[in-house]
Amino acid sequence: MATTGNSNKTDRTLHIRFQEGSDDDLEDALAALDRGETPDPHLEVVYHDPADVHRVTRPKSLELLRAIVQHNPESIRETARLVDRDVSQVHRNLTELEELHLVELVDDGQSKRPSVWYEAIDIDLPLVTPDVGSDEATA
Repeated sequence: MATTGNSNKTDRTLHIRFQEGSDDDLEDALAALDRGETPDPHLEVVYHDPADVHRVTRPKSLELLRAIVQHNPESIRETARLVDRDVSQVHRNLTELEELHLVELVDDGQSKRPSVWYEAIDIDLPLVTPDVGSDEATA
């Protein structure tokens, strides 16, 4: 994994990008994670629907992601307690984040433990659509 600066801290950043295209790279990366392979520290998730980017950046989603990264809760119930929200709402939000490939809900006995491998999210949201013939459009 890459390190930043002179520190020993590992750079575990999930890069999110909005663009038109296919999900092939994302599906390959997720299959590697399912096989237990170490994720590339620069794994990129590409969303093709702006609503997906919005679901990631909603305050309640960010609050949940921060709680998971900072406290490593043992269950959805503990996560709900950390953010002072109803368990059913938190479960629904975590399921949505799992569908967006941002959270893994790991079976842990009778409960599910929310887990992420990253410590930061970097979002690339271009405001200009690339020209059809440009290098960016074909990349």
